[in-house]
Parts: sequence; structure tokens; C-alpha cells
Amino acid sequence: MSARRVKASLYISVDIEADGPIPGPYSMLSFGAAVAGVQDADTFTAVDPQRRTFYRELRPISEEFVPEALAVSGLDRERLRTEGAEPATALGEFTEWVREVGAEAGAQPVMCGYPASYDWTFLYWYLIRFTGSSPFGHSGCLDMKTLYATKAGVPLRAVAKGTMPRRLLSRRRHTHHALDDAVEQAELLANLMAWQGGSPTAPH
Repeated sequence: MSARRVKASLYISVDIEADGPIPGPYSMLSFGAAVAGVQDADTFTAVDPQRRTFYRELRPISEEFVPEALAVSGLDRERLRTEGAEPATALGEFTEWVREVGAEAGAQPVMCGYPASYDWTFLYWYLIRFTGSSPFGHSGCLDMKTLYATKAGVPLRAVAKGTMPRRLLSRRRHTHHALDDAVEQAELLANLMAWQGGSPTAPH
């Protein structure tokens, strides 16, 4: 019996900016994505994360927001009311883009984030609410904090970028602009995939 063929995964780093803790009552105001690389049965191959990217700013979907959350992104809700893309249009365009880059790579798309939980919650909810489906399926999600914790052999709640060996981190600044941060996180993923693991207290 022949071995089952392993399908390659295309990792797409995604970052979102929102004005509250959960989607529905609150809005995703922007999101950015950058192709990070492809993993097959043998290896992970990183790509330049600035080569294939996607970014949109969205019209708010409710009147509610948390001022502290809004302040993190620096986005103007009033401007986005008139200039932001309609969520259905933007998420439809994003779905087409994900399928296109996946087809080009011959690989199944996987969303990855740091941490993925918050960004995935908003992105998946928006995809289902406004397009009816997700190009990542219901579980095509990789959390970089979990990946690091597993390789480093440390508890998940002990993980922070400040505790990681510096060589793993991107040299880019974390700006809270969704596309900037998606590119930064794509570089972190590539470094984590290449890292053999070990104690985070080892020399940096």
C-alpha cells in the first residue's frame, strides 16, 4: 500500500485591527496578510513576505467600540464610515486572493498569527458572516505562540516576544498597522520554522 500523499501548506501571516474584544458587537477595522512560505512533507521554504500581500480597511459594522482598543490601531472610525470598504466586498476579494496564492503554490492555505486566537476569531467570523465560507476551512490556523512554546519546551503562558532569542524576531518594528505587522510576523514564522528549538535562556 502506497504512503498517503501529504498535501503542502501555504502559510499566510494575518494581522487584524479591531475596536473591541469580539466580532459582531465590535468591528474589524483593518486586516493585512502576507505569504510567509510553503511547508511540504520534507521542508519549509520561506518567501519574501513583501512579495504577495493583501490589505483592506473596513467600514465599521456597529456603533459600539472600546476606546482603548481603537487607540491601539490609530484608525479613525468616522473616516472609515465613508472611506472603508464594505466588509462583503473586502472579504470576497480576500477569499479570491487566498485561493489565487494557494493555487500558485499548489498548497492549501493556512492562516497564521501571533497570537492567532484574536485575529482568527475576527477573520473567521467576518468570512462566514459576509461570504458564507472560509478559504482556510474551519481549522486551517497556526498559532506562532504555540509553535514557539512547543519548540522551546516552555509553558504557553510564559511566552512573550521579549523572552524569545533575538535571532528569531523580525527586525521590523511592530507598528499596529495590519499589513506591517503581518509582514513582521511572517518573518517570525520563517525563523521559528527553521529553528531547531531549545532553551530560551540559551545565548541569543
